Amino acid sequence: MSYNDKGLKTRVKRVATAAHDTAAPVPHGRARRPRTTPEQGRDDSGSRAVHNLVTETVGSWFAIAIDRRRAGMVAICLASIACRTDSRQSISDSASGQLGDSTATVAASALLGDSTATIGSMMERVDGARAAGIPVSDKPNVDQQHVLDALVSLGGKPIEALSVTEARKQPSPADAVMAVLKHVGKPVTPEAVGAVSNRTIPTSAGSLPIRVYTPEGRGPFPVIVYYHGGGFVIATIDTYDGSARALANAAGAVLVSVEYRKAPEHKFPAAHSDALAAYEWVLANTAKLQGDPSRVALAGESAGGNLAVATAVAARDKHLQLPTSILAVYPIAGTDTNTASYREQADSKPLNRAMMAWFLGKYMRTAADGRDPRLNLLNADLQGLPPVTIINASIDPLRTDGELLAARLRDAGVTVEQKQFDGVAHEFFGQGAVLPEARDAVKFGARSLKTGFEK
Repeated sequence: MSYNDKGLKTRVKRVATAAHDTAAPVPHGRARRPRTTPEQGRDDSGSRAVHNLVTETVGSWFAIAIDRRRAGMVAICLASIACRTDSRQSISDSASGQLGDSTATVAASALLGDSTATIGSMMERVDGARAAGIPVSDKPNVDQQHVLDALVSLGGKPIEALSVTEARKQPSPADAVMAVLKHVGKPVTPEAVGAVSNRTIPTSAGSLPIRVYTPEGRGPFPVIVYYHGGGFVIATIDTYDGSARALANAAGAVLVSVEYRKAPEHKFPAAHSDALAAYEWVLANTAKLQGDPSRVALAGESAGGNLAVATAVAARDKHLQLPTSILAVYPIAGTDTNTASYREQADSKPLNRAMMAWFLGKYMRTAADGRDPRLNLLNADLQGLPPVTIINASIDPLRTDGELLAARLRDAGVTVEQKQFDGVAHEFFGQGAVLPEARDAVKFGARSLKTGFEK
């Protein structure tokens, strides 16, 4: 839902009308005083009525808004109307703390001309600012901030300043989720799945560990080959256990999580080779997994999102069965760390620009690897791929990677659906135990996978 929702528009109109009826125009920069009637005297019941409408409408917006910036802007706009003030300074001051100076300026400008400015008009100004390249700050929502605070409290050090051995010992966002659950007294047991088993599969490079998640019910089930994140250097199938469980349940599919080799012990293209080998093994062994050989999809997060798309390209080139669809969650799509989101989120957590440069430096053998279409998907021939769904987080240096990959796929004639979740950070997808947005993202991704399975 969005501002175009008819019900929300009606509520906003009621607020604006009420504000207009209870407020007298004054020069800019001066606070309005409420109109009074003989019956009202000095009673401010009209103001209270507006306040109640504001509260109701803002609450409705926050309940349905995907874009947290927009929700905050609506709150500021309506609160300003209710208070009958259009002082540029007061609006800017109240907005700056929550939304950032540039966004606050847009908010103030939107209100200066008309105290009953429509929300639609204000949203156009905000969107125009972002399209023009004016920074619009992204701040974590309350639930995401709790996870990020917990991560800090666990004492992790900047990965980009550590050795690989030390980096692999650092607390992860998954550990932070467990800390939040413990803090609020909730159980930390993993999401239940029908069955979970560990095994190894043979590849030309040796045995490869996998973990198989089988949903409740009777097969044959569709199958998802899933690649975890970690910048090709850190993390394991244990780290991403939450994502795997949630996605297997939501999609009603067997999920095979692949423990590919890591850099720098195994540099490019080791992880990519393992990803393809695992996909080929699954195609040949679906019966052993209670799977349906005609319904096999690819999915991955971050580095794993890159592996999912690259594996589909390799399958096409080797004339293998193509996956029914691909789910790429905040994928690494290129090796350029100077994109818009890399600049905007240079110091974000849990992933930042310096960390990504560290990861890529560990995985690549030479600078030439950064141009290889397996690693740099923006250089790849993407024609003929199955439908791709891309999920991004607003607080993520990889956000632009997802946007650029979506554009390249569309140019190649591939069906693409992309969705950005705002107010959340890189790694949010597996945090459904504490983040509603994560649960929504899993449902969104699972729905796209199910659509592919049904074709």
